[in-house]
Amino acid sequence: MSVDGGQTLVFNRSTRPGLCAKRTLIVAKLFADACILISAFSSQRDHIMAKRSETVRHTRATRLILAFLACSLVGASEGAAAGWLDKLKELIPEDGTKQQSLSSDDISGGLKEALRVGTENVVSNLSATNGFNLDPQIHIPLPENLLQVKKVLGKFGMDSMLADLETCLNRAAELATPRAKQLFIAAINDMTLDDVMAIYNGPEDSATQYFKSRMSGPLAVSMKPVVDDSLADVGAVKSYDEVMASYNSVPFVPKVDADLTDYVVDKGMDGIFYYLAREEAAIRQDPAARTTDLLKRVFGK
Repeated sequence: MSVDGGQTLVFNRSTRPGLCAKRTLIVAKLFADACILISAFSSQRDHIMAKRSETVRHTRATRLILAFLACSLVGASEGAAAGWLDKLKELIPEDGTKQQSLSSDDISGGLKEALRVGTENVVSNLSATNGFNLDPQIHIPLPENLLQVKKVLGKFGMDSMLADLETCLNRAAELATPRAKQLFIAAINDMTLDDVMAIYNGPEDSATQYFKSRMSGPLAVSMKPVVDDSLADVGAVKSYDEVMASYNSVPFVPKVDADLTDYVVDKGMDGIFYYLAREEAAIRQDPAARTTDLLKRVFGK
């Protein structure tokens, strides 16, 4: 083709068709990927919305999306087309499901269920025989002021009396622990939504700290008469009286007195709250500890 000045412009006829062919292949691949993603999304939605009229509307919406993507991809550059697919992938999680948002009722119900499960496990385990006695984490040792008594009696080969007393203290705690169950249930039922959300969004032991702040007083009052009776039933009172009689028979020893009931109540509550904190952390962290569907939904975030 000639132009002014005698110059000739030559068109390379193979250039534009080759570009079109390349773009067609790109568009076809991207469109195919889009279809796969939409199909995955449709499959999951159809499963969730089964037997609902929403399924029909969703199918129509899917077709509109495909048509829109097709039109957009045909006129788009390679980079722009890939951008559309990136946006689409953001709508579909890697596992092919869409996580459902949790309502306040879901969180409240899930948290209270978790606390009921946790407290029941703790009470059941610690109230069993040797629940305290053979557990090194919460075993109740002799009161500190009785260690002097043990030292003195040990010189005369009578320190085994203290070992028996120590076992009796743990038995009393085991017998008194079931009293905590009803107090836990009452505290859980009295929780407000603000309490629930503060615990749910708080540290791993936030529920345990909540119970401590509200239950320590009532729990001590409830456990005290049980511990008092239990100390007598398991022979702790008798053992203590015998120990002190032997100790006081030694000349020039300092006077020693111990309130076994208050001591066992305090140590018993420490053991209960220790394991409650561990139960709470397990439900928050360990999927295997979430034993119901609601717990899996609420704590599987």
